[in-house]
Amino acid sequence: MSSTALTFSSCAEHRAWLATQAALPRGFRVGTTRFDFMPKEAPKPAKMTLTLIALDQPTPDFAAMFTKNAFPGAPVIVGRQRLGEPVLGAIIINNKISNVCAPGGVETSERVCVETARLLGLPATAVLPSSTGVIGWGLPAEDIVAHLPQAAAALSAGSILPAAEGIVTTDLYPKVRSAQLGAGRIVGIAKGAGMIEPNMATMLVYLLTDLAVPRDTLRAVLKRAVDVSFNRISVDSDTSTSDTVALVSSSQVPCDDLAAFEAALTQVCRDLAEDVVRNGEGVRHVIRVQVKQAATPALAIALGKAIVNAPLFKCAVAGNDPNVGRLVQAIGKHVGAHAPDTDLSQLRASIGGIEIFAGGAFRLNPEKETALVAHFKHAELYTSQPTAEGIFSATVDYPPHERCVEIEVDLGSGSAGATVFGGDLTHEYVSENADYRS
Repeated sequence: MSSTALTFSSCAEHRAWLATQAALPRGFRVGTTRFDFMPKEAPKPAKMTLTLIALDQPTPDFAAMFTKNAFPGAPVIVGRQRLGEPVLGAIIINNKISNVCAPGGVETSERVCVETARLLGLPATAVLPSSTGVIGWGLPAEDIVAHLPQAAAALSAGSILPAAEGIVTTDLYPKVRSAQLGAGRIVGIAKGAGMIEPNMATMLVYLLTDLAVPRDTLRAVLKRAVDVSFNRISVDSDTSTSDTVALVSSSQVPCDDLAAFEAALTQVCRDLAEDVVRNGEGVRHVIRVQVKQAATPALAIALGKAIVNAPLFKCAVAGNDPNVGRLVQAIGKHVGAHAPDTDLSQLRASIGGIEIFAGGAFRLNPEKETALVAHFKHAELYTSQPTAEGIFSATVDYPPHERCVEIEVDLGSGSAGATVFGGDLTHEYVSENADYRS
């Protein structure tokens, strides 16, 4: 997270803070429009938002990373092709439907690009498409084309906040992070709440900068930033078919310090990645796992992911029940299956700075149990009660704080480490995903 932990007492206070982060870098405009349509696969009224990000001048300096899911969405297929094009001039995004494995999906994405390009005076190959939402449904092409002029007419150089709000689906609130670097600026937005364990980047993320960084350098820097941010989070261990992260430079401000640029970009990515977990479907606790003294970086990352993805431990965290046996079980399960040569005799584990395991045995007492419960409750984002119908639902539309359930696992057998973020597993998550389409 950012160096100063944030707290918010209301949605209005959070939105006011987002506005302070949201100024667009030079050379960019955003516009959105929202319309009603009828999905042909499930004929009942629905709403879709189109979000357009446009550059004042097309740029050769752009980068993107995409999902490794073997069933990528049509926009991902098109997006990979766009990486070979000489310039990028716009990004067009729709929510509600992800255009994954839909009949004629690639052709529909390309048609949307053609119409967007026509409105902006660009070649179609200079437009990057993105879609998010229900998998398997087709885009309402006619409705999208009919409403694209409204998105173009709304283009403004002021704030990226309309775009951050426009790309959400089940997100409870928009996510915006930024960094100032001399006269230049980096601003990023993200959407994502469920189907989250990125295997390249994450969900939909757009990073804009006016700092001039050449294409090849931009792509190398993005990969490194993604590896230590979006690739180290998980809400539910599922890698989306539509994961995309794009980085675009308008190249209007000289960049005199590439190392400082990479550090700033990485921080923006880390903050957005943590925001995604905190805004995860039904998440009431963010879990931060720090793995230390592992034999390899790969082991440290994988073990951290194994802990935040362990269903029983996630449920215990949701209930403020410090069932530490479930934590140690998850560690042993992963090591036994994937790193059986690892010596666990030096393993030490703590939660909230309280040692719970060392020397091959638990270190527990009633005082520690009380302190652990207090740590879990202190990290809780909100509490909820079932309705009369037995349905659990989220009760906040802003992040009240940035506290986490803090877990430290020291393997004592190497020099590698990693920090991984995840969330708990709640009734709300099940309810959200039990009726996501209906």
